[in-house]
Amino acid sequence: MSVAINTEIKPFVAQAFHQGKFVEVSDTDLKGKWSVVFFYPADFTFVCPTELGDIADHYAELQKMGVEVFSVSTDTHFTHKAWHDSSDTIGKIQYYMVGDQSGTITNNFGVMREGQGLADRATFIIDPQGIIQAIEVTAEGIGRNAEDLLRKLKAAQYVAAHPGEVCPAKWQEGEATLAPSLDLVGKI
Repeated sequence: MSVAINTEIKPFVAQAFHQGKFVEVSDTDLKGKWSVVFFYPADFTFVCPTELGDIADHYAELQKMGVEVFSVSTDTHFTHKAWHDSSDTIGKIQYYMVGDQSGTITNNFGVMREGQGLADRATFIIDPQGIIQAIEVTAEGIGRNAEDLLRKLKAAQYVAAHPGEVCPAKWQEGEATLAPSLDLVGKI
């Protein structure tokens, strides 16, 4: 992967299918709010619709958190519309379905499968300044979980709003955090 935590996203412009329309999206659309860029290999496949549907089921909660979702594959925005129109699972999606047939976005994020023209199964949490705060990449057959994504987003937002505090493993919203200090060394 050519991207890393705490690096800024690279410029891009692409077409997306969003709420019944074709729209242009760019890296500037990810700035000023929290964003999730959710890469998947291809439309009309097997694990991908289960993941995209899972995020669709949690989209209202993500919106309440001020988070926008951009799903990305190397399919065209036309293919995204056809999939949206033909699948009950995909038909419930309200977030952006970005077409990256040139591979620019997929390559910018370092998740293009060499020689295949397909994206890896990868998730990026991006803060309002366009800085990557979390990266998850899984193997082809391992689907991701929207509830875990929500937990990570809540932790990232909490840490951003509370400098000097960190969220421990399995942290859930409302639970205790840690304030790293010399006094904690060897006590956890």
